[in-house]
Amino acid sequence: MAISINEIASSKTPRNDGLYSGDVQYNNLGKRRQKMAKKKYNVAIVGATGVVGKEMLAVLAERKFPIDKLIPLASERTAGTSVEYLGKKYKVELTTNKSFEGVDIALFSAGAKISEMFAPAAVKAGAVVIDNTSHFRMDPKVPLVVPEVNAKDIKKHKGIIANPNCSTAQMVLVLKPIYDAVGIKRVVVSTYQSVSGAGKEAIDELLYETKNIMNCVIGNTDKKVMAHQIAFNLIPQIDSFLPNGYTKEEIKMVNETKKIMGDNKIEVTATCIRVPVFVGHSESVNIETKKKISADQARKLFSKFPNLVVVDKPEKKIYPMPIDCVGKNDTFVGRIREDISVKNGLDLWVVSDNLRKGAAFNAVQIAEELVKQKLI
Repeated sequence: MAISINEIASSKTPRNDGLYSGDVQYNNLGKRRQKMAKKKYNVAIVGATGVVGKEMLAVLAERKFPIDKLIPLASERTAGTSVEYLGKKYKVELTTNKSFEGVDIALFSAGAKISEMFAPAAVKAGAVVIDNTSHFRMDPKVPLVVPEVNAKDIKKHKGIIANPNCSTAQMVLVLKPIYDAVGIKRVVVSTYQSVSGAGKEAIDELLYETKNIMNCVIGNTDKKVMAHQIAFNLIPQIDSFLPNGYTKEEIKMVNETKKIMGDNKIEVTATCIRVPVFVGHSESVNIETKKKISADQARKLFSKFPNLVVVDKPEKKIYPMPIDCVGKNDTFVGRIREDISVKNGLDLWVVSDNLRKGAAFNAVQIAEELVKQKLI
């Protein structure tokens, strides 16, 4: 039976260490905080066989995260298979409520329902959960974190830290330095999101349709993920529509941006589009600032911001493109120019590997911050 996060958070049973089971470090977390920082950590990956799960393994290896024991977890469909980490194969175990005993950090990327079902159990067992799904993002008790922007919020966690939507993660990287310098009044964003954001089946669907079209097999598509043909097409819909005409994906960007930036007064509107690209999300971002800032000033701010790279020489046909960002942790910004239609406006083109900054890399960064801030 799944354990409710509300049940855990509302519990106020006194414990020997003076904390309560509803405090920031409840259950085993309180005991762990009293000890000296560990040098290595037991890490579980829920959804280890998925597209993002595999990317998490790659990032953990690249970043040389101090892992003592790795526990790859998945559903019945892929449990029993194996994944590779640092040249060694690990058997994938079935995710259950008992999978998290002895786990320090649990990285979740297996869908919102799985996070809802198992994340509270992981927290009760003493793990800190870093959740890549949408389930906990707007929970007021759960910090929503992009470390370059709001790493300080991590210390507020009550066992769960949420990763934002992939499109939001890359956008707030360009918003933060502008916000700190001159303030932001309004953001208008149009996204051009790759199919990998919808998972492995979406990647396979684009590949299948492209092969058929190139072989002059027209109309023989097997749409399992996309509402329409995605090959050689654009679909102006990601997720389902809401009564106000926006999609859930678009409203995620609106709400998550405000939460991460810590400012509900920023006006945000979004249009999210699925494009026939395998990996890499692109965004056209228009920012209306409170005070005037020039394009050159913006470039200087961006060039100093961590994990943000300026690629902006349009006269030489140099600008960010998804084909160049695959496998990279940085987010790239270009086409930086002043908006000619409004006094205090900037136009930007932002590109990032959605499986990296939009998911795996951001999650590992949060884990690194837990260690850095001695919260685990």
